[in-house]
Amino acid sequence: MSKLINQKDLEFLLYQVFQAEQLTELPHYSEHDRTTFDGILNTSSRIAEDYFAPHNAKADEHEPQFDGEKVSTIPEVKEAWQHFADSGLLCARHRYEDGGMQLPSLLHMAANAYFMSANPSTAGYPFLTSAAANVIHAFGSDEQKATFLPHMFSGRFAGTMALTEPDVGSSLGDLTTRALPADDGSYRIKGQKMYISGGDQDITENIVHLVLARIQGAPQGVKGISLFIVPKFHTSADGSLGPRNDVQLAGLLHKMGYRGTTSTVLSFGEKDDCHGYLIGEAGKGLMYMFKMMNEARIGVGLGAAMIGYRGYLESLDYARNRPQGRSPAEKDPLSKPLNIVEHTDVKRMLLAQKSYVEGSLALCLLAARLVDEQEAGENADSGILLDLLTPVVKSFPSYYGPRANDLAIQVLGGAGYTREYPVEQCYRDNRLNPIHEGTHGIQSLDLLGRKLWQHNGKGQQLLMARVQATLKSAQGKEQLSELTASYQKHLNTLLQTTMALGKALQSGQVSAALGNSALYLDMMGKMVIGWLWLEMADKAIDTFGASAAEDDQQFLAGKLQAARYFIRWELPEIEHQAKLLAGFDDTCTTMNPDWF
Repeated sequence: MSKLINQKDLEFLLYQVFQAEQLTELPHYSEHDRTTFDGILNTSSRIAEDYFAPHNAKADEHEPQFDGEKVSTIPEVKEAWQHFADSGLLCARHRYEDGGMQLPSLLHMAANAYFMSANPSTAGYPFLTSAAANVIHAFGSDEQKATFLPHMFSGRFAGTMALTEPDVGSSLGDLTTRALPADDGSYRIKGQKMYISGGDQDITENIVHLVLARIQGAPQGVKGISLFIVPKFHTSADGSLGPRNDVQLAGLLHKMGYRGTTSTVLSFGEKDDCHGYLIGEAGKGLMYMFKMMNEARIGVGLGAAMIGYRGYLESLDYARNRPQGRSPAEKDPLSKPLNIVEHTDVKRMLLAQKSYVEGSLALCLLAARLVDEQEAGENADSGILLDLLTPVVKSFPSYYGPRANDLAIQVLGGAGYTREYPVEQCYRDNRLNPIHEGTHGIQSLDLLGRKLWQHNGKGQQLLMARVQATLKSAQGKEQLSELTASYQKHLNTLLQTTMALGKALQSGQVSAALGNSALYLDMMGKMVIGWLWLEMADKAIDTFGASAAEDDQQFLAGKLQAARYFIRWELPEIEHQAKLLAGFDDTCTTMNPDWF
């Protein structure tokens, strides 16, 4: 088995659970088939294993350096970038006429999974570039597209998003970066941004920053924010480079994990000559940037899932090959030690990891499938459901992926705490994911305060329709009868809690209803993952139930056991959370800061 991903699991999710081949019936994807899909996956697996995975630890140990003039990274990062760019994956989602592959989001997400498992730090450069290019493609002028996109797609240029400021974190409406109109139609940008991943590096000729700023005279708040293209080097229409723009690297930030990706503080306009180019209409910058941010949030979910997945596979391999201890019933000290995978508590930790990471991967692929349905016009409601689920897609893997990595360290024991094994780096890398692109708390406010009630609650209805379809199918299978009954009980608790919170919001009890929103997001995440585990178990029985092959039977048994674990061990936690939420518990709200 690959240490990056269980190939059988990925193919099962793609072709049985999410019916990837059905996408080829849509006109936009009609030139694809199973062969082309498998070819993309094989190429991604090969590049990830050959050029990304080998330097994951090296890039962590030898993080990028800044000598006051330029940034240097280890040479393997640039080599990996070039192989990724040469494969066409930077523009895989775009139309053929734009140089892309017209690849469905579902397959693109699956391809990206290999890279996030292999080396999330180096993968950050192409993933940020693709996301920035997508914004320019969607909202930029024809001139902007012609100037920047071919070179971002080819790998000559990289891309970033510059949102956060030193004194302004998630509250973007308070940003202070300014844009002054110039006589030539461009703008002069002045301000400072920080935590800018990939904000400077030595792997590409140019970097295209997407910068949020407020045009002189624009109102305060989010409605006064505009979005600008700010290249590191002045760029001519044919892509040739001129002198450096007035964008200066103020310094590199040194991080707990993700050390191979530069994290920068950037100063714009120290010499009052930073040229920026307005994207779309003034005042709509945050709306445009949310395209990149929503894409990034789903990407963060995938990254968290796959770093967790990598740690799970590493700890599973260790447990299968590490002899230590004997069965509690074995009294003979001369008997052969067991491999630790035989010990019940190790099985518990491995089952928990399996349930978290395989469930999280399924969640991310579901989001990608909804993107395809929305873009291809297959289902007009898919975008509404995707909006509802995006906070969950970002937050569940980001919370439970690090928990899986923590358990992986525990499986290895003292060895897991050393740098001789990769699981400690997995934990350090994954700890970023609950923070960036909107913390767990921010995502919970978005879900409970806004997303649930949009379109008169239609997103909830769409989700429940899919859940009920799974329950109906699963109820007909003897192996799943107990699990479906248990799931339905906990689902009823979630629905009742949602109604109680909704009534409170309608009656103006906003602070009370949203005070424990983080608990609600966790409840919703558990219910969605529980549903997906039932769906996977149901599809596994349909796919492998009649197979005589031993590996098929073991795969099926593993899926069923993980579904049992999650629904028996994890899902019941929502009952306590529901009591706190429905009772509007004020323990945290009424805590006086002076009491700490």
